Amino acid sequence: MQIQTLGPAIGALVSDINLGLALKPEDQAQLHQALIEHHVLFFEGQDITAHQQRDLAAAFGELHIHPVYPQHPEVAEIILLDTSMDNPPDNDNWHTDVTFIETPPLGAILSAQHLPSSGGDTLWASGIAAYEALSAPMRAMLDPLSAEHDFLQSFPAWRFARTPEERVRWEAARDKHPPVIHPVVRTHPVSRRRGLFVNEGFTTRIIELQTKESDAVLAFLREHCAKPEFTVRWRWKRHDLAFWDNRLTQHYATADYLPQRRIMHRATILGDKPF
Repeated sequence: MQIQTLGPAIGALVSDINLGLALKPEDQAQLHQALIEHHVLFFEGQDITAHQQRDLAAAFGELHIHPVYPQHPEVAEIILLDTSMDNPPDNDNWHTDVTFIETPPLGAILSAQHLPSSGGDTLWASGIAAYEALSAPMRAMLDPLSAEHDFLQSFPAWRFARTPEERVRWEAARDKHPPVIHPVVRTHPVSRRRGLFVNEGFTTRIIELQTKESDAVLAFLREHCAKPEFTVRWRWKRHDLAFWDNRLTQHYATADYLPQRRIMHRATILGDKPF
């Protein structure tokens, strides 16, 4: 296995490994260490089935089944992200997956199944690099704060409850997922490095601040986290695969390819309670 660093803050390209086969213990350990170090790993030419993708993700932990996104017809743990003019993308913002639960995902594995002729890139940003670039007084202010993360921020009824069947599923998801509170600055459970853990997708307010203060701080942090110095951009090819540490990263899927179609498969690995 070869691992090539793509940038000082985030990203590495991994080659000479077949992810369609069961991982050897030493390969799994090396990938896990690379994930901690580089935050997101990219693999080219990995033509794997949904069952193989599920098994690969399950080697790193229990898998999450999304409450509203459509599932693969044979593998419930695989989300179908099938976007086109009929189903426009909704993830063209900086977000961390599923932070609306008490134990947000450890990571996720995304596989490119069908791509537009151009466009549809995905960017990832390091919350660790963004946090470490802040001044000491700003870090000291943010360290003790906590923020609310709300399912409804990214999954409003007008988009995800348009039919009676969708309404039933959406209402069940809404009722099961009331807003949760996470630290604004999270400690990575393995590396023990600190990083920003707020995102446009789900973070609604900072609990300890007044509304205008919270809005101003969150607006600053959203802009700060997206600085190019903290990011890596991946131009997908069919059967590329990305494996990212969801605990202290954000990502943004560009929506520049319509009216063409883009299909991605995602497996999501559950994590632990942020601290």
